[in-house]
Amino acid sequence: MECLERCAWVLKGTLVRAAVRRYLPWALVASMLAGSLLKEVSPLPESYLSNKRNVLNVYFVKMAWAWTFCLLLPFIALTNYHLTGKAGLVLRRLSTLLVGTAIWYFCTAIFSNIEHYTGSCYQSPALEGLREEPQSKQQCHGEGGFWHGFDISGHSFLLTFCALMIVEEMAVLHEVKTDRSHYLHVAITTLVVALGFLTVIWVWMFLCTAVYFHNLSQKVFGTLFGLLGWYGTYGFWYLKSFSPGLPPQSSSLNLKQDSYKE
Repeated sequence: MECLERCAWVLKGTLVRAAVRRYLPWALVASMLAGSLLKEVSPLPESYLSNKRNVLNVYFVKMAWAWTFCLLLPFIALTNYHLTGKAGLVLRRLSTLLVGTAIWYFCTAIFSNIEHYTGSCYQSPALEGLREEPQSKQQCHGEGGFWHGFDISGHSFLLTFCALMIVEEMAVLHEVKTDRSHYLHVAITTLVVALGFLTVIWVWMFLCTAVYFHNLSQKVFGTLFGLLGWYGTYGFWYLKSFSPGLPPQSSSLNLKQDSYKE
């Protein structure tokens, strides 16, 4: 338990800071551009992380929203109920996960449609021998072809959105005070460590995507969608009364609004 608390203390001291919430979006954009430039100018040699079948990609990134959803659900419920004692407010705040699910679903659907309508089926990865018959990516692959279209980076989108959402929700830890011997303290500490490490994985794999996969325009659009999903909710809609709202904090709404304007 002592080791767990030390990890939680380090992660809280890093991720809960207002400066992290303010500058992480810019850091993600800068790292995406730098990684993309490196990929074009001086590509890194292939490594375990450049293989799409690496463990982090298969078991974490491919299920990024499921991991984020499943860990934020108890975290939001426990911390918000501990601070407010109001089940209605907790349910309202949990609806942020439904909003996030809708954003994930519609954005990935948009990406899929864009790739479909801009794509064609070829006989080889070198885009040789255009095939006329296949009408979809699935049909093309089923017939042994290679589909090429404008493939907006779903990784860049989802990892950006998930990392920023977790950091926003963890801001509530400024207000949470629990008895160390209480089961609630153990539960929240465990969730803090899990969410902290999950955020580290999301940022690390975002960097790997920037360095190894997709072209610049595909990553720019993916990252932009992630930023719009985050800012459209936490930076705009959640500041309104007719919304799931922001994590409970003692600071006023005006201070929160000012932090986004600076």
